[in-house]
Amino acid sequence: MTTDALYQLQYPIGTFEIPTTITQNHIESWISILEHFPNRLEHLVKHLTENQLDTPYRPNGWTVRQVVHHVSDSHHHSYSRFKWALTEDKPIIKAYYEDKWAELIDSKTAPINMSIQHLKAIHFKLVYLLKRLTENDLNKSFIHPETKKEVFLKQNIGIYAWHSNHHYAHIENLLKKNHWI
Repeated sequence: MTTDALYQLQYPIGTFEIPTTITQNHIESWISILEHFPNRLEHLVKHLTENQLDTPYRPNGWTVRQVVHHVSDSHHHSYSRFKWALTEDKPIIKAYYEDKWAELIDSKTAPINMSIQHLKAIHFKLVYLLKRLTENDLNKSFIHPETKKEVFLKQNIGIYAWHSNHHYAHIENLLKKNHWI
């Protein structure tokens, strides 16, 4: 497989590009993506067999099951990051080793419904919060310990909308390739 083909499998919708100016339209669109993502994901994966769930979406990639659990873990972290930034002055957030988390027994074997239900709950809370943020709130930020970069909450909304669509595309593309949908 060529490097370009592997890149396309890894980043089927490309990487996230932060707009130079983030408008209210961007924010509303991103929040809408977050609001509908758990149900879209559930609809996409609910009829998969155990063997299909344990199929990697790309060579040396995570299985569908690991992707679903990863999204749940990641978005749980994101929710906490929003809360920290809203209640502390530019907090340095806690990073985590997503690759190691994906290798844990729950990520590799647990029923995906637990993460689907968690996503529904965490997105319900997140979207409720995001829809009520002021411009001042959206300009609050946190510091990522690995990159040392300041991440503004309005950017983080876009990052997690992209993250939702990114992993949805991983699964959807596998399902299409294998004629499972």
